[in-house]
Amino acid sequence: MENKRYPLPPFNIETAQQKVQAAEDAWNTRDPEKVSLAYTIDTEWRNRTDFINGREEVKQFLTRKWEKELDYKLKKELWGFRENRMAVRFEYEWHDHTGQWYRSYGNELWEFDENGYMQKRFASINDMPIAEADRKLF
Repeated sequence: MENKRYPLPPFNIETAQQKVQAAEDAWNTRDPEKVSLAYTIDTEWRNRTDFINGREEVKQFLTRKWEKELDYKLKKELWGFRENRMAVRFEYEWHDHTGQWYRSYGNELWEFDENGYMQKRFASINDMPIAEADRKLF
């Protein structure tokens, strides 16, 4: 039995915003182990065209992601919530190994279990090349 991961559903505006900020903070560590602990053991993801099942696959996916997406910096914003679900928009910036910078935009749908762990995450993401001088997330 895992501990509870507060705040717990059903969410109100304050607890939904806390959950989004906690996710942003965790992802900005770029630590696959730390990030994966927010998800259920059997979490289900769709990230772009990748279908990921389980915490172990999440760790593997995030390790590959941050080997490619260097100096990753993320900003998330709550768009809506109901009971144990949330809609979140995000943008992040990163560069590849050639030095080309990108801004990635996306939307996520989240569903949490009764203990506050995310059991489903569905993300749609688009990338836009940018000049380093056009970065806005630091």
